Amino acid sequence: MEAQKLHPIQEKLLRLAKNRNISALSLREIGELVGDKSAQKIKHHLQQLEKRGLLKIDRVKGTIEKPQEGWIDGFLEHGKRLLQIPIVGVANCGPAEVLADENILGYLRVSNSLIHRQDNAGLFAVRADGFSMNQARVNHKAINDGDYLIVDGDDRVPDEGEVILSVIDGAANVKRFHRDAAHGQVALLSDSSEDFAPIYIGPDDDFFVNGKVIDVIKRAG
Repeated sequence: MEAQKLHPIQEKLLRLAKNRNISALSLREIGELVGDKSAQKIKHHLQQLEKRGLLKIDRVKGTIEKPQEGWIDGFLEHGKRLLQIPIVGVANCGPAEVLADENILGYLRVSNSLIHRQDNAGLFAVRADGFSMNQARVNHKAINDGDYLIVDGDDRVPDEGEVILSVIDGAANVKRFHRDAAHGQVALLSDSSEDFAPIYIGPDDDFFVNGKVIDVIKRAG
């Protein structure tokens, strides 16, 4: 599913909000400035911009706040956009104890400029649980407890040393992939400041790769 571009009216609203305090204007006045006099349509488009994180509407104070100008400029001038990436559960960064869950729990809204993708095709997110990968680096970012991991579910054939999301006996885990051909097994390795033993997988085990971890969205705060 490709990320949707801004509606032309929403682009005009963003440009107007960048240069004027639209909180001082009525919906009809805003509409006249952007070429649509329907107050209901203007209200709808403002709400859509709020959902995308481009405006914040304080309904108590009756104000409309905008994010930093550089953020708006990125969307208006450089084609940057928010991708909605489904969050499908939690992945253990330790022993494989957390059960995998394919149900969508919500959506992670991420600028495509952060993950260098034009759309969200094949992508999903899981929340990291534990510290067994806190020395790993994906796009120069460590994996810490509570971070969101962006997984390419269409890429399930890992190369040696790649960080993967796998499922073992129905439990999801994040580890570094190592194929031990000499002994006919796969080893899932932890990159951690703590001591975690590898997980060894044989050819008859209930194991599959659910995708490669391509990026880390750091937990806020």
